Amino acid sequence: MLSSLWEAHLEQQEAAKPQGLGSREWGLVLRMARQQAPPWVNAAFLLFLLSLGGAIEIPMDPSIQNELTQPPTITKQSVKDHIVDPRDNILIECEAKGNPAPSFHWTRNSRFFNIAKDPRVSMRRRSGTLVIDFRSGGRPEEYEGEYQCFARNKFGTALSNRIRLQVSKSPLWPKENLDPVVVQEGAPLTLQCNPPPGLPSPVIFWMSSSMEPITQDKRVSQGHNGDLYFSNVMLQDMQTDYSCNARFHFTHTIQQKNPFTLKVLTNHPYNDSSLRNHPDMYSARGVAERTPSFMYPQGTSSSQMVLRGMDLLLECIASGVPTPDIAWYKKGGDLPSDKAKFENFNKALRITNVSEEDSGEYFCLASNKMGSIRHTISVRVKAAPYWLDEPKNLILAPGEDGRLVCRANGNPKPTVQWMVNGEPLQSAPPNPNREVAGDTIIFRDTQISSRAVYQCNTSNEHGYLLANAFVSVLDVPPRMLSPRNQLIRVILYNRTRLDCPFFGSPIPTLRWFKNGQGSNLDGGNYHVYENGSLEIKMIRKEDQGIYTCVATNILGKAENQVRLEVKDPTRIYRMPEDQVAKRGTTVQLECRVKHDPSLKLTVSWLKDDEPLYIGNRMKKEDDSLTIFGVAERDQGSYTCVASTELDQDLAKAHLTVLADQATPTNRLAALPKGRPDRPRDLELTDLAERSVRLTWIPGDDNNSPITDYVVQFEEDQFQPGVWHDHSKFPGSVNSAVLQLSPYVNYQFRVIAVNEVGSSHPSLPSERYRTSGAPPESNPGDVKGEGTRKNNMEITWTPMNATSAFGPNLRYIVKWRRRETRDTWNNVTVWGSRYVVGQTPVYVPYEIRVQAENDFGKGPEPDTVIGYSGEDYPRAAPTEVKVRVMNSTAISLQWNRVYSDTVQGQLREYRAYYWRESSLLKNLWVSQKRQQASFPGDRPRGVVSRLFPYSNYKLEMVVVNGRGDGPRSETKEFTTPEGVPSAPRRFRVRQPNLETINLEWDHPEHPNGILIGYTLRYVAFNGTKVGKQMVENFSPNQTKFSMQRADPVSRYRFTLSARTQVGSGEAITEESPAPPNEATPTAAPPTLPPATVGEMGAVSSTDATALPATSEATTVPITPTVAPTTIATTTVATTPTTTAATTTESPPSTTTRTKIQESAPDEQSIWNVTVLPNSKWANITWKHNFGPGTDFVVEYIDSNHTKKTIPVKAQAQPIQLTDLYPGMTYTLRVYSRDNEGISSTIITFMTSTAYTNNQADIATQGWFIGLMCAIALLVLILLIVCFIKRSRGGKYPVREKKDVPLGPEDPKEEDGSFDYSDEDNKPLQGSQTSLDGTIKQQESDDSLVDYGEGGEGQFNEDGSFIGQYTVKKDKEETEGNESSEATSPVNAIYSLA
Repeated sequence: MLSSLWEAHLEQQEAAKPQGLGSREWGLVLRMARQQAPPWVNAAFLLFLLSLGGAIEIPMDPSIQNELTQPPTITKQSVKDHIVDPRDNILIECEAKGNPAPSFHWTRNSRFFNIAKDPRVSMRRRSGTLVIDFRSGGRPEEYEGEYQCFARNKFGTALSNRIRLQVSKSPLWPKENLDPVVVQEGAPLTLQCNPPPGLPSPVIFWMSSSMEPITQDKRVSQGHNGDLYFSNVMLQDMQTDYSCNARFHFTHTIQQKNPFTLKVLTNHPYNDSSLRNHPDMYSARGVAERTPSFMYPQGTSSSQMVLRGMDLLLECIASGVPTPDIAWYKKGGDLPSDKAKFENFNKALRITNVSEEDSGEYFCLASNKMGSIRHTISVRVKAAPYWLDEPKNLILAPGEDGRLVCRANGNPKPTVQWMVNGEPLQSAPPNPNREVAGDTIIFRDTQISSRAVYQCNTSNEHGYLLANAFVSVLDVPPRMLSPRNQLIRVILYNRTRLDCPFFGSPIPTLRWFKNGQGSNLDGGNYHVYENGSLEIKMIRKEDQGIYTCVATNILGKAENQVRLEVKDPTRIYRMPEDQVAKRGTTVQLECRVKHDPSLKLTVSWLKDDEPLYIGNRMKKEDDSLTIFGVAERDQGSYTCVASTELDQDLAKAHLTVLADQATPTNRLAALPKGRPDRPRDLELTDLAERSVRLTWIPGDDNNSPITDYVVQFEEDQFQPGVWHDHSKFPGSVNSAVLQLSPYVNYQFRVIAVNEVGSSHPSLPSERYRTSGAPPESNPGDVKGEGTRKNNMEITWTPMNATSAFGPNLRYIVKWRRRETRDTWNNVTVWGSRYVVGQTPVYVPYEIRVQAENDFGKGPEPDTVIGYSGEDYPRAAPTEVKVRVMNSTAISLQWNRVYSDTVQGQLREYRAYYWRESSLLKNLWVSQKRQQASFPGDRPRGVVSRLFPYSNYKLEMVVVNGRGDGPRSETKEFTTPEGVPSAPRRFRVRQPNLETINLEWDHPEHPNGILIGYTLRYVAFNGTKVGKQMVENFSPNQTKFSMQRADPVSRYRFTLSARTQVGSGEAITEESPAPPNEATPTAAPPTLPPATVGEMGAVSSTDATALPATSEATTVPITPTVAPTTIATTTVATTPTTTAATTTESPPSTTTRTKIQESAPDEQSIWNVTVLPNSKWANITWKHNFGPGTDFVVEYIDSNHTKKTIPVKAQAQPIQLTDLYPGMTYTLRVYSRDNEGISSTIITFMTSTAYTNNQADIATQGWFIGLMCAIALLVLILLIVCFIKRSRGGKYPVREKKDVPLGPEDPKEEDGSFDYSDEDNKPLQGSQTSLDGTIKQQESDDSLVDYGEGGEGQFNEDGSFIGQYTVKKDKEETEGNESSEATSPVNAIYSLA
């Protein structure tokens, strides 16, 4: 009776697992309770464990984590056997956390390690990691030993593992002279390697002295100990020598032993290669056949010990003639197929991840046609300690009970030693609240003083385990962790959960109340979870209100409130219905919705389960969708989605669009047509292994003959519920034979199709399962690619249900290194990928993927070549040479990198270059990095599209699939002068019939020092063209006026800027047509649109042209009548913005007037206007679409980056933002519904970051007036001096020499041009130094000199630039002192 009650109690406890205990630990507790007796003792023990299961979990809230104190915990440490490279500094890691932050100290060989006394040893800040630095000398071997880290704060001490530090060693091979090895043909031979002992052990491989690998097969192979075994020696073995090589891991060095030379004694001295493939090769060469014997291991039996979790490697190498075959067996059982694999031509058996059940007797059988022999190996599996229950941190409240469990297993059974704060528990101060019971420490009535860190050390002769677990006692009143007064809104009749996360120590109890009432909410429609959440199973209107959660412990209480609002559900009460409509008619789909008025309702539509774009043919209202002019593309399923922020409802309908039909000639044709009815009564007959006959009865065709039947199938193993097309049959049949695949549980259905559409699917047939078979194919698209530098991911396309052919479809994945031709590695995978780890960087692998099911394997798979992961290139191109080809291009030459430094597939060499500065002062340039790619392994390339007259910097890298390698040395180069771009904003104005004024701005890209402008112009009148005139201007002149010789003729002006290299790009503009000319009729557009700046069009009495960029296509202008239309551009200029308007007009025959384009009859877009600034542009256009039409603005920069902006028609103007200064853009506007309806493509340029639009100071009226006032003042002074002289005053008389005056403009001498602001320019005529400062005039002649000096000079535009000073020959002056007074004009210039 007690036993049954106890079992019933245990069953209840299985469902009542305490919070904080895992399922595995709780199951172990219950098993222990069941195994113990008597039942009442077990019950007491279980209740005790239940009381221990309530340990406190600290929430992840940072505010709580930072406030609570915590003993130290080791978070990172070095491995137990720490082998280091002697060439590097030594790093021994030890990281720990705690509050307060712990301090660290170390022991070495169980003695305190004083770090301060050793200058080479330091400890990282806020860490216990040791760094031993050998840059100043020292031997790493001096620091070998066993290290242990201690992390301590005031609540305890945590320990790291005992870290055994060893320095890697790669000793040299001892010197030895090896005599030739003489052996009789057919005899066995062992070449011993005996490599020098290294740390870690080296990798052994055999090669010839010429570094050719030794070909290995079942006759000649290398053993696990490194020796080379010949089962029998043949004469061809003498053709090479044999050298053992040892590769050491850390130092990456290879030691080579002196080679062995073989001398084979034979009865058949001729090595006839034809005998190698002879069926009886040995007898043909006179070699006696003999039974097998073991070369390794010796004797008939041996034993081997292996540790649990390691790999077991058993090896049998036999001699004999012919070469024996090796087979492996396990006595009393089978080899573990999931862990066993054969290596070295079946001479080795490897069992991975050994466990205790792998112990026993294994034997290898060596056999040939002469006999067989066997060797038995007794395998014993031992085990280093491994965890059953690792101690975990224990957080308790004052007065609570708890326990630490340290349970481990091993072979032999490990011993357990407890420590506290790094000291043995026996020597620690006694604690009456602590009791040690073997592998468990029990704490009762814990107090704050019980905080400490406990260590459990379990060990046997094969190793040890060390674990830290702290005991922390917290005394924390209840705290709420969620925001206060939350609002929860929920839909009526739904399930909801109100969360109330809390924390406290001891663990608080939580209760819920509604609207401040005293009754606790639990049971019925409410359920309270252990974490404090309150679940309401079905929300009703009366559940609305304020809910309060109260957490209480002995230290106090905390509460929080949650307000719950109940909302009505959203429902579609008038759903859209299926409709059939003729093309061109109007269709309305209804969707009427009822929802909670306090929630915002959104109604949207889907077409074929994709968002529906509402074009100008559609109108969406709150309760319907109207489609005007239905077309074939409107056919499909329409879904109305009514949603609020809390819920949604859906309703779907199908729209069928009928094409226009001819007038019916009979009664049947006049009947409405519809989709056919579904087929029915499906029946399976003629059941065969790979086929079945399906028969059905057709449904009504609904006045449209059935054209096709589509048979679909569904299988219930791989994709249950998903239907796939099987085959298609003509509409005249109702029975068909279906070809089937093995091991598929088929179910079929049929769909009828006519010209209206498809029927609903028929009801499914009964199921039919075919018998299984091995796969007849393998997965396709097998690839091997690295996702990291040290792995290779093998992927393939998984096979579907119809190609699986049997249950438990899986894939056998094999791989091996392509160069070494090692034995195949294999693994069985159930998915579609497998990752091979620890691979070298970018090496080729041979890959095979074979399908297998329970009936057998598929055919032999094809071999695919894959590559492991790439790493970043390690080297940069060297000897980079730059040669300037012209003003915009350079040629590069470099030394290619070695292939082993690419560490992947060399994609390209890449040059990064940027414009450092311009050789022109005050010219802002963009230093944005650009790149030029040179695909493949090449040593040279060309970089073009550079800016002339600029300083550049350049770096080169190698690029593989992973990315860029290191950068090369930075190279600097300078591009020479080039020709300038076209002058900007060329404007032709005609204020009256006699005068034409021209104005322009400096080129955007001078590309050198401007020396002037060239203007060519010619008069034309219809087909008559006058003589071309040429004018040259200084670089500062940006205006020109001319008188019209003929008031009827028009003028065509072509303007270009010049540097020392030559004339740059020209811009052409024509004078406006007289206002009384007739307006020609515009022809319909037939040519593609031209680019802005290709030619000018007159829109008023002022005409403005914008220069075409180098990317623009130039359209020549001819003064003849052409029946085509070209795009012309009108641009208006203001001091801050530039407008470009594109219109379409035909060229006129003789004159050109303002052409106002009328709106075309069909839907189109015209008159696109662009108002650009340096970083933005405003766009407007005209169109004749209906209201609400959507447009798309598409623009592309000179780097070919395309961007689009969807806009509404009424949203004009549209602003394009984030543009780049000085960049050229192409732009068009098109209809979102029909991309074929588009504007002409226009080109515009944003302004540069600097402006220089002010006129020359010499042409300003105020400056001319000031100079006239100064001249008048000088004249008055001269008259006064003359009057004084005529009255008898004596003045020194000296001869004067006429000195030629300076040039009109000092800038014209060297062709320079200052691009700084006009406000910073010196007055005209002052002498400007190279650095831009104004020097005082050197002359200090008297007033008399000005009375008799040279004349002032005026240039073409009337500005006064004459020099007022004339130098004197001071050698003729009386004495060495000057008697002249200081010139007032000089004083004025000095002040200027």
